[in-house]
Amino acid sequence: MSAPPSPSTAAPIRVPAGTTAQQALKDAGVPLKGPDGAVVVRDVASGDLKDLVWAPDTETEVEPVVAASPEGRSVIRHSTAHVLAQAVQDLFPGTRLGIGPPVENGFYYDFDPERPFTPEDLKALEKRMQEIVKQGQHFSRREISDDDARAELAHEPYKLELIGLKGGPDEAAEGAGVEVGGAQLTMYDNRDPRTGDLVWTDLCRGPHLPRTSTIPAFSLTRTAAAYWRGSEKNPQLQRVYGTAWESKDAHKAYLEHLAEAERRDHRRLGVELDLFSFPDEIGSGLAVFHPKGGVVKREMEDYVRRRHLEEGFQYVGTPHISKRGLFETSGHLPYYEETMFPAMELENSEYFLKAMNCPMHNLIFRSRGRSYRELPLRFFEFGSVYRYEKSGVVHGLTRVRGLTQDDSHSYVTPEQAPGEIRHLLSFVLGLLSDFGLDDYYLELSTRGDSDKFIGSDEQWAVATAVLEEAARGTGLELVPDPGGAAYYGPKISVQARDAIGRTWQMSTIQYDFNQPARFGLEYSAADGTRQQPVMIHSAKFGSIERFFGVLTEHYAGAFPAWLAPVQVVGIPVTDEQVPYLADVALLLRARGIRVEVDDSDDRMQKKIRTASKQKVPFVLIAGATDAEAGAVSFRYRDGSQHNGVPVADAVEQVVAWVAARHNADPAAEIPQVAG
Repeated sequence: MSAPPSPSTAAPIRVPAGTTAQQALKDAGVPLKGPDGAVVVRDVASGDLKDLVWAPDTETEVEPVVAASPEGRSVIRHSTAHVLAQAVQDLFPGTRLGIGPPVENGFYYDFDPERPFTPEDLKALEKRMQEIVKQGQHFSRREISDDDARAELAHEPYKLELIGLKGGPDEAAEGAGVEVGGAQLTMYDNRDPRTGDLVWTDLCRGPHLPRTSTIPAFSLTRTAAAYWRGSEKNPQLQRVYGTAWESKDAHKAYLEHLAEAERRDHRRLGVELDLFSFPDEIGSGLAVFHPKGGVVKREMEDYVRRRHLEEGFQYVGTPHISKRGLFETSGHLPYYEETMFPAMELENSEYFLKAMNCPMHNLIFRSRGRSYRELPLRFFEFGSVYRYEKSGVVHGLTRVRGLTQDDSHSYVTPEQAPGEIRHLLSFVLGLLSDFGLDDYYLELSTRGDSDKFIGSDEQWAVATAVLEEAARGTGLELVPDPGGAAYYGPKISVQARDAIGRTWQMSTIQYDFNQPARFGLEYSAADGTRQQPVMIHSAKFGSIERFFGVLTEHYAGAFPAWLAPVQVVGIPVTDEQVPYLADVALLLRARGIRVEVDDSDDRMQKKIRTASKQKVPFVLIAGATDAEAGAVSFRYRDGSQHNGVPVADAVEQVVAWVAARHNADPAAEIPQVAG
């Protein structure tokens, strides 16, 4: 769910020494309630966020951070996570605490309980949280030494571990609010608003809301298993997820958004529409496509194969396994080994399931001498690859262990690289639009500080500049992604928004100057010298599986007519019209239309409901009068109907709509023929 623009103030506000930030904001007329009310302040000098009850030792300039801003929401969510942890320890004494950070659209907290939480437990926890919020407990920050923190938290082994991580860069420590680099530890106490007595405490960096009663709206959403600090070697904890917002209206809108996302969930629709499944006998993250899903997959493959040929690519094919040495040459070992399946011992050699196609395409390029006259040389294949994704991140078709990429590699001269990238971007954006995804922006992933990145600074600078120039040439928004590049070069990814505003990473284009060098790829230049090509990786769908899943959710299973597994269903009013509709179906099949006639024993209304649930674009209904007149009644997915359409006209309407590859629903736009 996208955040609205953050309200801001015209000028910083001065907080006198010894005065709380809250009082200074109040004196300046800054609201402290509602979505536009301040929840914390930012110290202008340091950029640090501070509690509203913070009182500086010297006069300080601050900026209010309002509830409806991204940082304001994070404060609300982190405060709500603390309330959740307090509720858990109230209702389930002895439960040990992990971490509880804010995340996009909500928060979570990890726990080590005596038993897993049930849905009934979540209801009880939410009720207890509401009681804590109503009490208006004060959040109070307290500095503490490492030794005192260890003594106070002796019963919390995970917190003790985080204290030991304080001096190093650890994401889990930061998520728990433990400053890295040897900074001061702090506790946040929840105190009774009447007596000031300590009610509950947690190790935390903060900041927090002033009181629990200033949490506007929240709910718990689900539980999941999570390994401590993300490692399978560590204990498995119970993670409780929730969401919190700056107003009841924003909270309600998000819950409605969640409900719509649930209705569109491709895993559920895959079962309901009989598209695909994940049999346990095969293994996690490995999909099988059923006949109806196979139709959609084939249409996607036929489209992208044709488009690659039109764009100058040559179709190639490579095996699913290879010896270790190939991936050592490419550099994927050791940089990528943790996401590859373990090696197989065969004939005194180690073989790997391939996790990428590019090394094998390099061998095709290297199989004979190449001339500059051949460049750009473009290879393409439907390459099945296998990646050992952790069980916790495998998710339907959008995160699998076995996937098929519409993978391509362009080998170009350095001078040709900018033009080739522009060509690929045009190809990619046209493809997305053809499938009805026309709201997107670009992300530029660049080199980070990690030692995983190979190649010289100069090479990275040149490659990044080429990609950035091509991306800006599209006129689309370009968002930086520092450190997100592949180890061998920077990349552009297309981030597409679906029908309900969610963003998905789709196509990628990567500039690679490393693999050509590692494989010794060369071409004969015009002056007779041997030169090294630039290699440009591109995947238009990204993977067929992921694209299929995204399309399913984008259209809520109601695929455009050209993609739909069944495009037309004929429904007779009585059994006597079955032969008549069978003849109509023959006319449609002769024109390449996927059509079925429902000759089951169900009543006509039930047949219509079945077709509606299967999201069939066109339903042709025929009764005795229709059969005598050589006509049918058109029924569309929205329930509208047009009666008495001559069969010849009906066939032409369907054929024309499918051939045009319209992505809109036909009910709204298809021309009507008078009966």
